[in-house]
Amino acid sequence: TLQPTLLLELLPFGSIETFSLRHFACPFVMEESTASLSLPWKTRVALSLISTVTDASRRRNGTVNRRLLNMLEFKSPPSPNPVNGVKSFEVAVDPSRGLWFRVYVPTAAGKLPVVVFFHGGGFVYLSPDGKAYDAVCRRFARKIPAVVVSVKYRLAPEHRYPAQYDDGFDVLRFLDDEGNGGQVLPADADVSCCFLAGDSAGGNLAHHVARRASENKFRLLKVIGLVAIQPFFGGEERTEAEKRLVGMPLTTLARTDFMWWAFLPPGSDRDHEAVNVSGPRAVDISKLEFPATMVVVAGFDMLQDWQRRYYEWLRRSGKEASLREYPNTIHAFYIFPELPESGQLMSEVREFVQQQMEKR
Repeated sequence: TLQPTLLLELLPFGSIETFSLRHFACPFVMEESTASLSLPWKTRVALSLISTVTDASRRRNGTVNRRLLNMLEFKSPPSPNPVNGVKSFEVAVDPSRGLWFRVYVPTAAGKLPVVVFFHGGGFVYLSPDGKAYDAVCRRFARKIPAVVVSVKYRLAPEHRYPAQYDDGFDVLRFLDDEGNGGQVLPADADVSCCFLAGDSAGGNLAHHVARRASENKFRLLKVIGLVAIQPFFGGEERTEAEKRLVGMPLTTLARTDFMWWAFLPPGSDRDHEAVNVSGPRAVDISKLEFPATMVVVAGFDMLQDWQRRYYEWLRRSGKEASLREYPNTIHAFYIFPELPESGQLMSEVREFVQQQMEKR
């Protein structure tokens, strides 16, 4: 589920890929199935440009042209001095595999929860220091408020499953070590009040890291909440939404199939437990202390059936879960601050975090 790629970083209002080259020539030309979708001009233009560049980066042999992507990707440097009430800095976890994270610290006073955030990009694209995700994490840090830890995990196809999950879990272990987390995070950061969050592939990653965290004991860190924003799940079956929402922005079957192929071990199918988390090979979490989960779904996202199944599976497993639906918007909508649903989601995440903190 190709999350906001190159020109998402180029354009401050951008997001994910979607339309074909003919849409690039005329951003308002839409397939019949998208006729009822209303998006602002700048959102459509961004989607069209991003689609063109992202598709151009994928080679026929299944590899990705990182050189092209790096040439076109705009980065946001860390800001040791507050920008819009938030300062940021970077911490290396394991330089040998390029594992690091960027920390966002709001000027808010008092004890703050820690939100460990995983960016989207289908496990193949993007980075915490791109303009789009830097802006998103700044908003989370300011709006919740919270100390946000945005993880730079390894990307596929160069690094396949379970590299991304290993990286995410190792960041939790790093933060749990008082000699690490206690030194690099601000004094007000409370790792015993930790949330995992992510969008699209990052939502998938957050779920699997939360599961690993539930199976392990930490000394200081405790995961008390999970925010899965339109998580990237799937399966061998083609769902009703996948068949109905052809031509929608952000995701297509061809693109998501490529992402799963790039991510999974060779020879795997889409009913792998990493993809179809509630399917025939699902891991039983009923006896785990799995965190309360907020699942976000959008009405014009072809992945929505998988996301609803995930929510229902959590409930059947005896876990606390809530479903937040945004019927009139698209995959990765919250990346676009000009969309009203983006601000609404920020408020709902803030509410969820505060509710879970009050239960402690």
